[in-house]
Amino acid sequence: MRVSVIQMNQGSDKAANIAQARRLIEAALEADRPRLLSLPETWTNLGGGREARDAAAEALPEPGGTGGPAYEFLREAARGAGVWVHGGSLIERGAEKLHNTTVVFDPQGREVARYRKIHLFDITGPDGTGYRESALYGGGESLVTFDAEGTRFGLSICYDMRFPEMYLALRRAGAEAILVPSNFTLMTGKDHWEVLLRARAIETQCWVIAAASHGAYEERGATRQVYGHSLVADPWGHVVARCSDGTGWATARLDPALTARVRRDMPVLGHRKLA
Repeated sequence: MRVSVIQMNQGSDKAANIAQARRLIEAALEADRPRLLSLPETWTNLGGGREARDAAAEALPEPGGTGGPAYEFLREAARGAGVWVHGGSLIERGAEKLHNTTVVFDPQGREVARYRKIHLFDITGPDGTGYRESALYGGGESLVTFDAEGTRFGLSICYDMRFPEMYLALRRAGAEAILVPSNFTLMTGKDHWEVLLRARAIETQCWVIAAASHGAYEERGATRQVYGHSLVADPWGHVVARCSDGTGWATARLDPALTARVRRDMPVLGHRKLA
């Protein structure tokens, strides 16, 4: 199964972000013909403050219902090309708070999975910049997997990657590949991005598929940077595809024989002594 990670430089203009995603998806499909496309975290909005996030938010429909512009764009992208589309994450309008939510569509445009980000990014970065995701977003509570063409995928979002127990739980739930859409900060990304993703791949013996945002954006009058470097790592921890700086995509082929061989020759799940 061929998968493409889409790397965007989104801002606070939702319509422009949807147009950018459309161009990159069409280019990746034409060049590499993937069976699954993955977008970054909150690809419809980055920056602009609370008002921009509220404007980008969509109430997600019940199964079979009609959603907002971004939701329907993802559905049509899947149905139009006959591929799986992992919609990175959307800003979901909830009853009390927003949610950072992944939706996945099958090649017929049917929603097959929905995951709300569990671990919220409430930290102070190395440069002193504060991030308080919980001020706007409510956290999810449930692990989610879905099956696509013989592979079981686990869902996670960005900061989740720092919690290996979650990835172990996804492996125990049958995951062979784990998706990690992200907006990783430049300051943390340059030191932690690749090493964390490779570690999660090695520990779980899963493919790790990480589409990320890249470049500068404006947040309440200040310029911030996200790291990019979208990548795919194999179950041995090798990076087998990677985006350079800027917008674009990278494509890799998931090989189930490699997954099976790694797990057979080093059966770490069966060797575990602690929870």
